[in-house]
Amino acid sequence: MVATLSLDDHPARTLAVEWADHLRRDRRRSEHTIRAYLATAHRLIAFLGRHRGTAIDGPLLSKLDRGDVRGYLAERRGEGLTNASTARELSAIRTFLDYVAEREGAARPVKIKGPRIKKGVPRPVSPDDIGAIAEDAAESASEPWIAARDEAVLLLLYGAGLRIGEAMALTGDILPLGDTLVVTGKRAKTRVVPMLRPVREAIERYVALSPYGAARGEILFRGARGGPLAPELIRRAVQAARVRLGLGERTTPHALRHSFATHLLGRGADLRSLQELLGHASLSSTQVYTGVDAAHLMDVYRNAHPRA
Repeated sequence: MVATLSLDDHPARTLAVEWADHLRRDRRRSEHTIRAYLATAHRLIAFLGRHRGTAIDGPLLSKLDRGDVRGYLAERRGEGLTNASTARELSAIRTFLDYVAEREGAARPVKIKGPRIKKGVPRPVSPDDIGAIAEDAAESASEPWIAARDEAVLLLLYGAGLRIGEAMALTGDILPLGDTLVVTGKRAKTRVVPMLRPVREAIERYVALSPYGAARGEILFRGARGGPLAPELIRRAVQAARVRLGLGERTTPHALRHSFATHLLGRGADLRSLQELLGHASLSSTQVYTGVDAAHLMDVYRNAHPRA
C-alpha cells in the first residue's frame, strides 16, 4: 500500500510559498491570481506525494515529465473541471515549474498543450439597460447611501471601463474629482480614464451621503458595517436587477466594462486608445472587440430578417 503524505510533509510547500512571493513582488500579479496559482501548486504537490509515496522537493519537481502533469490534470478533470479551468490550472503549473527549474539550474520543463478553448465574443449591454440596472439596484438598496454607492460603482464600470476590483480599490485620494481618474490596474500598472459628468456626480452623491466619509488613504466604497465593499455584493445586486428586468445571464458587472469598450469602438475609437483606456497589457486582448459589432449585427439580422 502506498503511503499518503500530508501536504505539510512536502519540502516543496515552502518552495511554492516562495514562488507566490515572487509572483507578488517581481511579477506584480494580483492577489486573486496568486491565491489561485498557489492553490494549484499545493494540489499538484499533494497529488505527486500520493502517487509517488515520497516527499516532493525542488529536484523532483524540476524533472517532472508530461505523464506526471497529465495524470494530475486527468484527476482534476475527473472532479468536474471545465476546459477553461483546466487551461488556467495548466498555466499555473507551467509558471510554477519554470520557477523551480530556474532555481534548480535544470532544463526548462516539457511543454504540454492545454485544451482548446472557444473564445466567445463579449455581448454589450445597451445604455438604456445599463441605466435601468443602476436605477433598479439603487431602488432595492436598504438605505439611501447604499443606493448611491451601488449606482456610483455601476456607473464607474460602464462610464470609465473599470474592472470591479479596480473600483473597489479606489480611495479617498481621488477626491476632489476632476475630468480624469488615475486607476491602478493589474500588475500595479496605472492608467488615466475619463471622468464623465454623470459618473462624477454619482460618486460625489455617494460621498455626501456615506456615514463613513472618504478620508485620504482610506477605501472609498464601503460595506454596510464600514468595511471594504465586497465585489460579490455588487455582483448580487446586478444579478437581482437583471432578473427583475428580464435581462440575459451575460449581464454582469464585467459586461458593463465590455459595453464601455464596445460603445467607444462603435463611435470611432481606435484600438490603441481603447487598449490604454482598458489597461490591457497587449493589443490582442483589445482586438476581441473588433468582432463585437459584427456579432451584434448578426444577432439583429437573425432576429429581424424574414428569411434568416
